[in-house]
Amino acid sequence: MDGVTVGGVAATARIGARDDGRGGTALPVLQGDGPLAPRRTRGSGGEARVVLVGAMSGPLGGDRFAVEAEVGTGARLRVGSAAATIALPGQAEGEARYDVRLTVADGGELRWLPEQLISARGSDLYVTTRADLAAGARLVLREEEVLGRVGEEPGRLTSRLTVCVAGRTVLDQELACGPGAPGGWDGPAGLGGHRAVGQLVLVRPEFEERPVVARPLGDTAAVLPLAGPAALVTAVAPDALRLRRVLDEALGELAWRRSARAAPLG
Repeated sequence: MDGVTVGGVAATARIGARDDGRGGTALPVLQGDGPLAPRRTRGSGGEARVVLVGAMSGPLGGDRFAVEAEVGTGARLRVGSAAATIALPGQAEGEARYDVRLTVADGGELRWLPEQLISARGSDLYVTTRADLAAGARLVLREEEVLGRVGEEPGRLTSRLTVCVAGRTVLDQELACGPGAPGGWDGPAGLGGHRAVGQLVLVRPEFEERPVVARPLGDTAAVLPLAGPAALVTAVAPDALRLRRVLDEALGELAWRRSARAAPLG
């Protein structure tokens, strides 16, 4: 049950998108409580849009947050957030948890584009994001993490990202940064001194026959084909602004590449 627990606050937001039968997308499920408030905004074409609004600070130490989004056949959903999420230290001991669960049916499309997650000094946060897609589903998923506010050392941040298509795992990676993380996370084989790291996952049925080509994108980013109809862009940058610029450019390049071959990205 959601609410205040001995170790902190527990809250869940749920979003359900369905084809409305008229060329649009309905949202029969749109609920949240405590610090998680999903709000519908003006959509575009057949796409429904939802913004997650933070009603209070957090996650703090001991908090348990979760977001669940399910997209049905023929539905199109875009989810963003009103502001960056800041992991903060709290009075309760122990790590905070933030779990995201995404499900997309055959013929459905989800664009998961939240703002950055900032790991403030003294915080301890474990984030998991899992996306389960049917064979004909489409996904654009952006994940951005910033280690510390301006002039501040980061807290402890562990992030796991898992993507499955038609029951097959195409990506399962974990990154740990900050105090207590395994050695080398900030070295040349890790973030190399950068304080912003991000991923962009794209799942498109056409990638099965025409996979993207592995290549660098500038000096601090790369695009990689994944098993099945998926691709990964991974990047590091000195700050959140430059990280967003790199990921936006990568998404635009991949969108142009697909549209040039008469295979729409979104």
